[in-house]
Amino acid sequence: MKTIRVAIIGQGRSGRDIHGAQLKTDARFKIMAAVDFLEERRRRAAQEYACDVYADYHDLFKRRDLDLIVNATYSEMHAPVSLDILKAGYNVLCEKPLAAKVKQVDQLIAAAKKSGKVFAIYQQSRFAPYFEQVKKVIKSGVLGRIVQISAAFNGFNRRWDWQTLQSRNGGNLANTGPHPLDQVLQLFGEGMPKVTCFMDRTDNSWGNAEDHVKLILSGRGHPTIDLEVSSCCAYPCFVYNVYGTRGGMKGTQSSMEWKYFKLSEAPKQKLIKEPIFNPDRTPAYCGENLTWHTGSWPTAPDAKAKQAGYTPSAPVQGGTTGQYYNMLYNTLARGTPLIVTPEQVRRQIAVIEECRRQNPQIYKRH
Repeated sequence: MKTIRVAIIGQGRSGRDIHGAQLKTDARFKIMAAVDFLEERRRRAAQEYACDVYADYHDLFKRRDLDLIVNATYSEMHAPVSLDILKAGYNVLCEKPLAAKVKQVDQLIAAAKKSGKVFAIYQQSRFAPYFEQVKKVIKSGVLGRIVQISAAFNGFNRRWDWQTLQSRNGGNLANTGPHPLDQVLQLFGEGMPKVTCFMDRTDNSWGNAEDHVKLILSGRGHPTIDLEVSSCCAYPCFVYNVYGTRGGMKGTQSSMEWKYFKLSEAPKQKLIKEPIFNPDRTPAYCGENLTWHTGSWPTAPDAKAKQAGYTPSAPVQGGTTGQYYNMLYNTLARGTPLIVTPEQVRRQIAVIEECRRQNPQIYKRH
């Protein structure tokens, strides 16, 4: 088994608590070095990983014993630091959000092609079990044509850290938004959607970036995407609500349920242009009894759903971080293509950039 030798830039919530926690327990990887501008974090990294530590990430470029550099710096540094890593000739895994501008993404893609190195972006929510189940049911076709997909990554919280600042490429759409955006753009399909976005900055945020986002993505031949990323929702009720012509699906990150009818079992109907009456000749409304088939995840499916072949997905071993690093290891060690590609993330950044352009009351320079 090939061992991937890694350096991590940044030892904050992402660098230490996500990437460091995963890599130090995964036998396929070995942490060789860690970088942080805070001395106490460097000391802690040296103890926890038994690795070399640096205050300046440029010192990593003197080493030839690194197979991967993880970029977990401040959000506004993701693009320029990743560009430096690629130009120095190293494979890079960059935390989200990748960039603030599409032109930055284009520079990174060009640098990766020129260097021949792997350019990966940490979009681990692509591997979330609930999202896998949403894709599975939609792909099965039982819901019919998908008309609308509503996604809500909402909650209620007040925030006063650096991720509330525009100068740090903060705000809800850049902090939380890359997770649902990566998912819903996969469900939207190919092409750039029409973007309609409403942002608000409330008294619950101490920075100058938005903490409430309402986003509509639309396009001919595509489902309408209704996405909310709000810190002002005291009653979050779902993560996904899927509308189809023959049924629907709703649920949270921990459970999903869906129901649908079969055209072959539905009563035959035809258009009636004249008034409709009840048997007693009183005015009537269209009404029929449909036989609904149901399914659920992760609880055991009912008999009808099981008979139709819709069984719950197995829990993801190692969580979404483990699944992401499985993908990345296969790419680095075996040459398997990335599942989450820079070109896919480029579309996400294009959406975020357009959202900011449409909200000059908050992003005056965009």
